[in-house]
Amino acid sequence: MKKSRKFGLIGKNIDYSFSKKYFSEKFKKENLDCTYSNFDIENISQIESILQKNGISGYNVTIPYKQEIIKFLDEIDEVAKAIGAVNTIKKIDNKNIGFNTDCIGFEKSFLPLIENKRPKNALILGTGGASKAVEYVLRKYGIIYRSVSRSMGKSEFIYGNLNSDIMYNHKLIINCSPVGTFPNINLSPNIPYKYLDHGHILFDMVYNPAQSLFLKKGTKKGCKTKNGLEMLEIQAEESWRIWEGF
Repeated sequence: MKKSRKFGLIGKNIDYSFSKKYFSEKFKKENLDCTYSNFDIENISQIESILQKNGISGYNVTIPYKQEIIKFLDEIDEVAKAIGAVNTIKKIDNKNIGFNTDCIGFEKSFLPLIENKRPKNALILGTGGASKAVEYVLRKYGIIYRSVSRSMGKSEFIYGNLNSDIMYNHKLIINCSPVGTFPNINLSPNIPYKYLDHGHILFDMVYNPAQSLFLKKGTKKGCKTKNGLEMLEIQAEESWRIWEGF
């Protein structure tokens, strides 16, 4: 008889998080003897005590630790290494092995948006761990991307420098920042929305609310839009596949 297995999410300010609810409901629905907990930490320095916990079979990792956590792991797989970010950890023989399932979630959720016409250029809003998985997928499909952040040095563009030419020449815009997520639903990334048109595609990793202000503004301009819920569901199931042993 299998003993109860424990899983969890590592992140900061994660009470709102999708993962605990998703996996708890999955375990109940599928009659699995598993539990899922949040490990909410203020600083990456607290990570070692969590990774050394006995009885934990696997973890998900979210903002803001997807990149920082790598140096605390025993191994990472080749895809996670190429991306430079980890969002799934499996404990094998007391070793913590890192994987990235964000790339699979994004790819499968994103591809239907571009099946009729593949954009040549993309803007990625934000430079955190989630953006690295997006970059990996865009490279795979030959889409040239440029990142946008609030300060010089972290990206090719800063929000304040976005103009009509840049917006016109980048028909795909992907929000990889947490801006606009609950409870801050009245915020949106600081891009010049007046330059959007029906040729733009907006993908938002925010899933709560279902239609962020970023997506609402895009919809008003006739853009094709999609939130991050399906991506999250796909990456969660991929995490489970890894924990179950592929």
